[in-house]
Amino acid sequence: MHLQIAGNLTGRVTKWVVVGAWLVIVVVASTFAQKLTEVQDNEASSWLPANAESAQALDRLGAFQDENDIPTTLVFRRDAGLTGADFSAIAALGPGLGQLDGLAAERNGVPPVVVPPDADTGRQLGLVSEDGEVATATVTFNLGSEGWNKLPAVVDDLRELTEPLEDSGVTVHVAGAGGQAADAAEAFGGIDTNLLFATLGVVIVILLFTYRSPVLWVLPIFSAVVALFTSQGLIYFLAKYAGLTVNGQSQAILSVLVIGAGTDYALLLVARYREELRNHADRHEAMAFALHRAAPAIVASAATVAIGMLCLLFADMNSTAGLGPVAAIGVTVTLLVMITLLPALLVVFGRWVFWPKRPGFGSPEPTSTGLWSRLGARIAPRPRAVWVTTAALLGLACLGMLSLNPGSIATEDQYTKDFDSVIGQRVLVDHGLVDTSTPIQVVTNEGRADQVAEAIRSVPGLGTVNDQVPAVDGVKFFSIAQGTDPAAEESFEQVREVREAVHEVDGADALVTGSAALYLDINDASARDNKVIIPIVLLVVMLILMVLLRAVLSPLILILTVVLSFGAALGLSALIFRHIFDFPAEDSSFPLFVFVFLVALGIDYNIFLMTRVREETINYGTRRGSLIALASTGGVITSAGLVLAATFAVLGTIPLVFLAEMGVAVALGVMLDTMIVRSVLVTAINLDLGGRIWWPSSLDRGQQAGTPQPGETRGEPVAAD
Repeated sequence: MHLQIAGNLTGRVTKWVVVGAWLVIVVVASTFAQKLTEVQDNEASSWLPANAESAQALDRLGAFQDENDIPTTLVFRRDAGLTGADFSAIAALGPGLGQLDGLAAERNGVPPVVVPPDADTGRQLGLVSEDGEVATATVTFNLGSEGWNKLPAVVDDLRELTEPLEDSGVTVHVAGAGGQAADAAEAFGGIDTNLLFATLGVVIVILLFTYRSPVLWVLPIFSAVVALFTSQGLIYFLAKYAGLTVNGQSQAILSVLVIGAGTDYALLLVARYREELRNHADRHEAMAFALHRAAPAIVASAATVAIGMLCLLFADMNSTAGLGPVAAIGVTVTLLVMITLLPALLVVFGRWVFWPKRPGFGSPEPTSTGLWSRLGARIAPRPRAVWVTTAALLGLACLGMLSLNPGSIATEDQYTKDFDSVIGQRVLVDHGLVDTSTPIQVVTNEGRADQVAEAIRSVPGLGTVNDQVPAVDGVKFFSIAQGTDPAAEESFEQVREVREAVHEVDGADALVTGSAALYLDINDASARDNKVIIPIVLLVVMLILMVLLRAVLSPLILILTVVLSFGAALGLSALIFRHIFDFPAEDSSFPLFVFVFLVALGIDYNIFLMTRVREETINYGTRRGSLIALASTGGVITSAGLVLAATFAVLGTIPLVFLAEMGVAVALGVMLDTMIVRSVLVTAINLDLGGRIWWPSSLDRGQQAGTPQPGETRGEPVAAD
């Protein structure tokens, strides 16, 4: 950022204009930010690309079912066996269930409420287990396009209706598609407040420890909250009026990303401002120089993250593609806040905000003899041995990736606690009952319906083929209940076999969908995205680094170090998931999400370091400049890494295995990046290669050598004009 522009933003008058403008913006934006959950789309079908077979089949199912129908399975269990009185009580639920709000209309001759009238008939309908311990009933709701938000209240009504059965000793679970959706809503419930408060709490503690000031932390936190509310308000409008896909997952990541990245940028700016306060008597002048020198690194960092996130637009998965602009908007707004509002606030409050350790004009710079200066001195004598050993250890950690198991996570393993729908699904499987709310569904041309039905029946292990639904406009519909978890590999294999069988019927144009098919297509699309997006992100980030550092070799080295860090984080995380948390698998999109966040965010710290190395190289040469840069940025970058790692670790408070795994992996990767890769590995490589890292630039031809002397700093204090 040009010095004059930096000075204008934080002038004696303009600082008040900047603060006032942002206060108006955040007041307006916060009104709409509170409504962001209202425009979430958490339906599995909305996550899929339009070319997925299950999505195409859903388009043809409109004549047979309403896309807003939510079949919900009630599971009744008595360990000693359901009694005649139990069956009478279950049958008596029918009228009450039929009066519930949001009940769907009758579809294809099937009423929205199906209950077993008695034990014998129930057995014939497949609604009672062979051992007589479990019975099921099905209730189908239609709550409109916002069913996701309304379903938890309806499920509460269901539970209230079944309380007499619970009191008599019958255990009742709400399972099926409706139960799973309600539990997912509970898992994400309060995400806009609970996650925010947890994240802010962690960040405040770290800032108190970092700044050792009871006041200073307020300004970065306030600025980060302004950035979050502003970005949420903007995203609300884009989701409501421009078709942007937002779901609970992307909203959770947005909160963590904005708070974490915003605090990182604040740490870098405040550190540079404190350094300049020792060189300038006037705080406005000090901020102008600090912003002028820190802004390029902050802008480059934010641009790297934002562009890296926008690479997700190349994803097949709608949910992944939707996260790209959501995250990019959050980072861009955060950048604007942190280079305008935060500098203005710091100047408004003056030096006293650093109390009790105010940086006085002419006071010595403590980083010149601190921990990171001493670490640099230890690396300098034998840098090659240091970086080779460090790289070898990180490479060894990468071997843990052999235990990764990316794919679909079974329903009972998707949460970090046992939700009611998960328990209900387990009961159904254990007692040999099928969940009729999640069948395989097939649509085909009416003229080839008989051949398609025969093809379906040729697949072993399937339930009865329901072919009683009349054809509509030349399209025939079949449903086949599965006796397996729709998110399990066994169900996927059945879907594959059904697809293979019906696709062989010439002229049928048969398409297969249903819960298991949706999960399978999500799995396949995610696997494709892993192969496509990761190389694109690497290429884009490397090009940004080349432009920023005006070199070719150093960006290549930095990319390799971040990839090594990613591999080590993934390997160590996999071992933690297996042997500590006992997670059986990772979501199919897990590697991509971790990679994007670690490369886009992890490269930040190398940008912070290397832009400072480049700045110091002009005066001191690469080797001396690298040690000065490490000493100057070590503390702030480590603090920034702690903040970002802690904020992502907070994702573990959401009882969803995918977010817990991603939070752990990203947090671990960030810590590896800040504590080992950036401070040890990159510094050692810089010291070993010297001026060659700037190839083909002639920035440093090696004429300057040596290491900075103890107490050597970047320039002398400058008096105020």
